[in-house]
Amino acid sequence: MSTKTEPISPVTLYLENLAPTGRRSMRCTLQTAANILGFMGDLETLPWQQIEYQHIASVRNTLRQHGKASNTINLTLSALRGVAKACFHLKLVSAEQLLTINSIKPVRGQRLISGRSLTSNDIQKLLRVCKQDKSPTGKRDHALISLMLATGLRRSEITSLEHHDFNSKNGLLDVQSSKGNKQRQIYLNPDCRQSLRQWRNQRGNADGKLFNPINKAGQIVNKALTGQSIYDIVQQRAIAAQIGVLRPHDLRRTFVTRLLEAGVDLNTTRQLAGHSDIKTTARYDLRDQKAQRRAIQLLSY
Repeated sequence: MSTKTEPISPVTLYLENLAPTGRRSMRCTLQTAANILGFMGDLETLPWQQIEYQHIASVRNTLRQHGKASNTINLTLSALRGVAKACFHLKLVSAEQLLTINSIKPVRGQRLISGRSLTSNDIQKLLRVCKQDKSPTGKRDHALISLMLATGLRRSEITSLEHHDFNSKNGLLDVQSSKGNKQRQIYLNPDCRQSLRQWRNQRGNADGKLFNPINKAGQIVNKALTGQSIYDIVQQRAIAAQIGVLRPHDLRRTFVTRLLEAGVDLNTTRQLAGHSDIKTTARYDLRDQKAQRRAIQLLSY
């Protein structure tokens, strides 16, 4: 007796091959493309095998007319090509159809670099604000921000850290990458190790996530700190330090930029940042931005 399995949707197959942290944004990207094409209904039920060259070209042109950034347009094209490839693997389109779709050219363009890289003075102010807070929250936030500055870890990587991932004896941190299901070890500098030790002494040795929420009574809750909580912590501490708008990814940009300023080569920096493509690392290089800021200061009256 044989049982029939439900056919998998091309969208489902495509999204399942992405890192969990990227699925939501790519689903939104595909929804935008579907709206432009006039598709109605759930993404999983749409006839993606009917999409041809002219349809994807139409999506590209519509996004350009709406003034979308080249990165946004090219990300949409990449998502559509990914779904087309899934259609091919499911034998819904021919190799010739896939080849034609893949021939769609990306949009060229250059936008201003987003985000910022902190100066040494900004970093000192940010860490000082955390150290002045003698509560458990202050110790946690100091360790959290120190770690992000010392490693450039993504929020998703921070939230997945376990208590036992930090070895205080040799200063190594085991990291489960949020992209590509890869693991790597990072050597922490002495200042970062010290701040993590202080937080762990406050937290205790119970198994669980390394960084935890703290309730209004000042009690540490043994569960994972969320990515949104990390976002809020960084913003609140930046406001208290009076260093302007700051987002968690700016700490990652700071990490990359400071390595390059110190003379570390781009490929080594790529490895330390956990990037698979050196071009991605290059986009985090904000040295020119900092040099321009210093030059303007020299012209002040």
